[in-house]
Amino acid sequence: MSVAVRTADPVALSTATPVIEARGLTKSFGETHAVRGVDLVVERGHVFGALGPNGSGKSTTVRMLLGLVKPDAGDVRLFGESLSGHAPRLLRRVGAVVETPAFVPYLSGRDNLRMFEMYAPGPGEAGIQAALERVNLTEAAHRRFKTYSLGMKQRLGIACAILNNPELIILDEPTNGLDPQGTREVRSLIPRLAAEGRTVVLCSHLLHEVEQVCDSVAIFQRGEIVATGRTKDLISAGSQLEIRVSDVALAESVLAESKWASVLSRRDGSIFLDRIDAEAADVNRLLAEHGLYASVIRPVRHSLEEVFFELTGEASSNA
Repeated sequence: MSVAVRTADPVALSTATPVIEARGLTKSFGETHAVRGVDLVVERGHVFGALGPNGSGKSTTVRMLLGLVKPDAGDVRLFGESLSGHAPRLLRRVGAVVETPAFVPYLSGRDNLRMFEMYAPGPGEAGIQAALERVNLTEAAHRRFKTYSLGMKQRLGIACAILNNPELIILDEPTNGLDPQGTREVRSLIPRLAAEGRTVVLCSHLLHEVEQVCDSVAIFQRGEIVATGRTKDLISAGSQLEIRVSDVALAESVLAESKWASVLSRRDGSIFLDRIDAEAADVNRLLAEHGLYASVIRPVRHSLEEVFFELTGEASSNA
């Protein structure tokens, strides 16, 4: 498969003021160049995926967006304002889970949320109850945090992130350690948060997870973004049209001369065309005009995993 991906101009993704706008973010740790000139825009009300293998720079980028790591160069703007000099005020509008959440082990899940609510007064008991219900921890809310499984701890972290009704939610690997049921619950929660008008950034190395829930995605590789755009557009860019005819050589010649189709490859007696411009009816008509009658013309749709592998040359975990 060959993927023709046009990396979108981040500014062109939305005419509204973006929730996140990063320009030229760069960060090194000693001799290690973790992030190299990253430009990133996240639209309001969308689920945005930061996708890449471990060490690709996505988590360091997220930490710079949250003010946890200071960039060597570049600028971060949240809600249209520079994070520099305005971090406390802007970050009050953000909820985040970065790595495994840390809570007081001898307090219950509910009391841990009460403690956080004391430091950042917000919705009170009604909001705490609503957050627990959203992450399906109501029945375990009375139990001490130290008795929670890793998945329950992760879900309590998400409850804490959404406690004060943030406009922007950043989740770094939120399904780590969750069993299949917990994973489904978190993945179903993320689109619901966006449907309420929030913006969600999902940082993940799980291709299937990003493909399921994210409207847009940035693919990270060795500290850079190698492609960004709407998820469906990136997948579409990897789609092809398979054609099977009796005279493959003649068909290749005819198609190569057309203005809207280019031959990508020949496999197992079939020709594969880039589907960005080629439509099945047009291809069939063109071939018939030259006495070629196709026995098969069908779209071949590729997954985000295949697009990712083509762009980065690396495999990634999936679940």
